[in-house]
Amino acid sequence: MCDYSLHTVASRPAKAADSLVSTEFRGSLTRGFASSDDSTTAVCLLPGTEIEFERDVCVRGLIFHKKIRDRMARFRKLYVEDPNQHHDALEFSNGTVVMLTHLLPGQKARVLQLPADPAKHNEKREPALETAAETVAEVYPSK
Repeated sequence: MCDYSLHTVASRPAKAADSLVSTEFRGSLTRGFASSDDSTTAVCLLPGTEIEFERDVCVRGLIFHKKIRDRMARFRKLYVEDPNQHHDALEFSNGTVVMLTHLLPGQKARVLQLPADPAKHNEKREPALETAAETVAEVYPSK
């Protein structure tokens, strides 16, 4: 449920109506979600979980921060076949896909809905995400 890079961090599954905050975890080189009440425990989302941010989302860019201009997102897993790459991503309602580790810390969100059928969302490749890697590449172009 949580990205591979959070294996050294305590974690728990997300619950409906959880208040989340994007966080940099001590002892980890990645970002993820923590509860507003406990910033040391990672809150792991299942693919298909829908969340709403308090404000438009900002992500780390190559030089400047970038505003996504959207607040509604669905949690996804990308690059699942590559064990050495981050997998956790957010697909926003405007079609933008960003890696969770690129979120700026301190952004607040709320879990709106957990997936009805978690097994369905754990498939290796979802048809809607066939071009997700290209979308991520558009947001974060390589050098």
